[in-house]
Amino acid sequence: MSRPITQQLLSNLFTGFKTSFRSGFAGVTPAWSQVATLVPSSARTEKYSWLGAWPKIREWIGDRHVKQLAGHSYEVTNRRFESTISVNADDIKDDQLGIYGPMFQELGRATGAFPDELIFGLLARGHQAKCYDGQNFFDAEHPMGKAVVSNITDGASAPWYLLDTSRALKPLIYQKREDFDLVGLDNPNDPNVFWKNEFVYGTTGRAEAGFGFWQMAHRSKATLNAAGFKAARTAMGSLKDDEDKPLGVRGRLLVVPPSLEGEARELLQAERNAAGASNIWRGTAELLVADFLS
Repeated sequence: MSRPITQQLLSNLFTGFKTSFRSGFAGVTPAWSQVATLVPSSARTEKYSWLGAWPKIREWIGDRHVKQLAGHSYEVTNRRFESTISVNADDIKDDQLGIYGPMFQELGRATGAFPDELIFGLLARGHQAKCYDGQNFFDAEHPMGKAVVSNITDGASAPWYLLDTSRALKPLIYQKREDFDLVGLDNPNDPNVFWKNEFVYGTTGRAEAGFGFWQMAHRSKATLNAAGFKAARTAMGSLKDDEDKPLGVRGRLLVVPPSLEGEARELLQAERNAAGASNIWRGTAELLVADFLS
């Protein structure tokens, strides 16, 4: 005999589903905060016009030198994201709910990992997506003062990234407008129950990923070895501001896809190089293997 679907039963089910959903977060170790700054959003679109001004200290001679915003109008518009699970009403009546706990737990895991997917997905598309100066974030023609500067190295390797993450604003931005939470259409009188014989539960939130200063990131497709790593660090360290003063940027975090983990560990963690000499690059940067760069 099937059990009746009461509001109390549905309330208990939702509590259980939400517990499973939240437990999924425990299995996730997010990495996005290593490369992106969290920016709470209070509107549909946030403007980052100030990205055109790199702060520097100078001797005060005469009037103050006001750093202009150079007319940049970089904007990041939040998007809404969702994921939904349906629960068949007959499964509730027949007490066949064992599969749903793991499903909601996996939904929680996917939700917890989503900022990584958003942030590292944007990093991987950085050579095709515009930043504040109108160029692609990774580009060979960034205007800097009277010069044109590159933060990209061509080659035949899978792309890898060297970042300076020591500043208040990291190379990327995670803009969060609305936290993800679990909600449900679980009233027996809801249309989805009448038409499809199912109760619906899902999570939704609003966020977006954006770019900070391109000067703090370098994309390389050169072979990930001592020579390629040195070239990327040298390129970052040689950057100067609009007044021809060093920016003091240094590659402190090496971000690689799983396919380059072995090369990265050999470069940054081995005591000796392939020739048996001391590995001078050991410990010069932290390593981050990012799944969503695959």
